[in-house]
Amino acid sequence: MYHPNMFESHHNMFDMTPKDSDNDLGLTGSREDDFETKSGAEVTMENPLEEELQDPNQRPNKKKRYHRHTQRQIQELESFFKECPHPDDKQRKELSRELNLEPLQVKFWFQNKRTQMKAQHERHENSILKSDNDKLRAENNRYKDALNNATCPNCGGPAAIGEMSFDEQHLRIENARLREEIDRISAIAAKYVGKPLLAHSSSSFPQLTSSHHIPSRSLDLEVGNFGNSNNSQTGFLGDMYGTSDIMRSVSIHNDADKPMIVELAVAAMEELVRMAQTGDPLWVPSDNTVEILNEEEYFRTFPRGIGPKPMGLRSEASRESTVVIMNHINLVEILMDVNQWSSVFCGIVSRALTLEVLSTGVAGNYNGALQVMTAEFQVPSPLVPTRENYFVRYCKQHNDNTWAVVDVSLDSLRPSPITRSRRRPSGCLIQELQNGYSKVTWVEHTEVDDRSVHTMYKPLVNTGLAFGAKRWVATLDRQCERLASSMASNIPTGDLSVITSPEGRKSMLKLAERMVMSFCSGVGASNAHAWTTLATTGSDDVRVMTRKSMDDPGRPPGIVLSAATSFWIPVAPKRVFDFLRDENSRSEWDILSNGGLVQEMAHIANGRDPGNSVSLFRVNSANSGQSNMLILQESCTDASGSYVIYAPVDIMAMNVVLSGGDPDYVALLPSGFAILPDGSSRVNASAGAEGGVDGNNLEVVTSTASNCGSLLTVAFQILVDSVPTAKLSLGSVATVNSLIKCTVERIKAALSCDVA
Repeated sequence: MYHPNMFESHHNMFDMTPKDSDNDLGLTGSREDDFETKSGAEVTMENPLEEELQDPNQRPNKKKRYHRHTQRQIQELESFFKECPHPDDKQRKELSRELNLEPLQVKFWFQNKRTQMKAQHERHENSILKSDNDKLRAENNRYKDALNNATCPNCGGPAAIGEMSFDEQHLRIENARLREEIDRISAIAAKYVGKPLLAHSSSSFPQLTSSHHIPSRSLDLEVGNFGNSNNSQTGFLGDMYGTSDIMRSVSIHNDADKPMIVELAVAAMEELVRMAQTGDPLWVPSDNTVEILNEEEYFRTFPRGIGPKPMGLRSEASRESTVVIMNHINLVEILMDVNQWSSVFCGIVSRALTLEVLSTGVAGNYNGALQVMTAEFQVPSPLVPTRENYFVRYCKQHNDNTWAVVDVSLDSLRPSPITRSRRRPSGCLIQELQNGYSKVTWVEHTEVDDRSVHTMYKPLVNTGLAFGAKRWVATLDRQCERLASSMASNIPTGDLSVITSPEGRKSMLKLAERMVMSFCSGVGASNAHAWTTLATTGSDDVRVMTRKSMDDPGRPPGIVLSAATSFWIPVAPKRVFDFLRDENSRSEWDILSNGGLVQEMAHIANGRDPGNSVSLFRVNSANSGQSNMLILQESCTDASGSYVIYAPVDIMAMNVVLSGGDPDYVALLPSGFAILPDGSSRVNASAGAEGGVDGNNLEVVTSTASNCGSLLTVAFQILVDSVPTAKLSLGSVATVNSLIKCTVERIKAALSCDVA
C-alpha cells in the first residue's frame, strides 16, 4: 500500500515513496490483482525494467520516479480495459507500440486498474452488508424487548419463556390475538342481532348505483374466449333462460357486511364437517349404494343455515368419498387458487373469479383463508343452462392431518330479483394418508331452478350426476392421476415412441391440457357465449356461434365458427368412448381424414384406465397429391363421463414441442365429443318429454341396465376466414352445419343406432 502522504512536494505532485513492504511493483501470482493504488489509471514508473533488475536491498533508499500518462493514453487504456480486463502478452505489446509505452508499463497499469475496480466493488459490498447488519441488529433488539415484556395470555403475568418451547410460545401469542379478534367481531355482530340479513343488505345497497359495482367485464380465464370478448353481446341462452350474469356485475361488500360473512363461513364450516362425517339418519342409504339426504333431519340438525328453501327451487344433495394420489397440502392449494381450481375442474367450472380476499390465512398456509368468489358451473352441452353462484370460500385446518374447504352462497347479501341457484354449505374434507395419498370426502348441497333444462338431460340432472359430488370426486381423482403421470420420471422407452426426451413428454402434455381447457370452455351453455340455433329439418338442433381470434400465438387468427349439437343414442357410454378414441375406427366418422390411414406416432398414458391417454396421430392421405396431417388427441374417462378431444397441429410446430420446446405458440382449434350417461330412469321421464330426439327414443328404451344409453355432444371449431375483420358468410355456416350433421349420421350408423 502506498504511503498516505502521496503529495510530497508542491512542485512534484506525483512523486510517491512506497512502503518497504510493498516496494515491488512487479507483483505476480495471487497478489497480482490485490495490489492497490490511488492513481493506477494515471501513473506508472518511468523505467520499470531497471527497477525490476535492481538489488532489492537497495530499493528502499532510492525514490522511484513516476510520470503521468497522456490523456490519449488513458482513454485508449480505459477503452481497452472495458473490453478485455486481462490482456495477454501479445495484446500488451501491441498496446505499448500504439501508445509509446513499455510493455511492463501497460502490464502494471492493468494490474492497478483491476485492483482499483476490485477495491471499489468491495467497498460497495461492505456498505450494503453494513446496512443489512444494522437492520438485523435493530430487529434483534426489538425482539429482545418484546420477549422481555411478554405476558402470559391466561393470567396476565410475566411469561416464563424459558419453560416452554418456541412453538408453544408462538401458539399462545397467536391464541391471544385470535381471542381479541373474536371479541371484536362478536361486538360488531351483536349490533345486528335480531335483524334479518336481507333487510340489512337492502339498506347497504339502496339503488345499486355505479359506485357499488365492479366495472362490467368478461372473464378471460377460459381459452375459448379467443382473447376477444364482447361485453354488450347477449347470448342465446341469456335470453332464453333469463339468467343474470353475476360474473360481470357483483357488488363489493362494505366493512359492515364482513362480520356477517365471517359468521356465515364459520357456521358453514361446522355444518360441512358434520355433513361429511354423519351417517344415518342424516344420510339414508338406498338400494344402489347412493346416499340420500333426509331433508327433515337436515333442517332439524341445522336450523339456522342460510334460511328456508325458496319457492320454486329443487334441492340436490350428494356425498362421495375417494382416495387420490396427491398430498393434502397440494389439494388445499388447488382449491384455494382460483386459476388452478378452474384448470383442474375445467369440465365443471366454465368461469370463476375471486372478488375479494378477506383473509389469506395464518402461519404461512391457507388455514383461516377466506375469499369471496363467483363461479359458473356447467355440463358439457349447450342444452343445460349453467349455474351461477356467488359465495364465500373458507379453508380451515382441523388437526394435523385434516383440512376442510367449504363454500356457502352469499345471495342474502346480493340483491337479486330471482334466485335460480344457491349453494348451501358444500365442499370437501381432506384427510392425509401415507405415501402422499389423501382421502377426500365431498359434499354437494345446492338448491336450483332446473325447469329450463332440456328434457333429454333432465334424468341426468335429477339423479345428481350432472352437478353432484360424484362428478367432482371422479374429476379430481382423474386429474390427480394425470398430474402424477406428467411428473413421472421412470417412463418406459416404449411409451415414448417419437418423443425423445422427458421435456418433450411434458411439453406434449401441456399442449394437450390447453386443448382440453379450450374445448371445455366452448362447449357448454355459458352466458359468455352467444349460441344461435340453426333451423334444421331433423330432430337434432345445431347451435353455432362465431368468435374472432386476434393477436394470440396459441390460436390461428381469423373468424372461428363453433358448432355443437347434443343427442341421445341407445349405446352404453363405454362403447361410444372406445369407438371414438380408437384410431382404427376414425375413418368411419372423421370426414376431414378423407378415409386416410390413421397411425399412432406417440402415446402417453395418463392414469390407471387405458382410456386416459394423450396420442399423436398421423393421417396418411389416400390421395398422393395431399400432404399428411398430424392430429393431437386426448381421451379421458371416469365414473361421471368421458371426453375425446382432438385438434389438427402443424408438423413443424409439433416437432418443436416433441423436442421440449414451448407449446404455448402452437395454434389449436380443438373439436371433440363429450359422452355422459343418460340417467338411471329414462322411462319414468318419458311422460315429460315433448318431442325432440329424446321424446321419440324414450318410448323404445327399457329401464334395464343393458339398454342404458349415452348423451353425446359433438362440437367443432373451424376457421372459416383468416381475416378477423371479414364478415361471416351464410355459405360457411351451411358448410359447418352439413359437416356436423354428416358426422352425427356416421357415428349413429357405425354404432348401429341410426334413429333418424
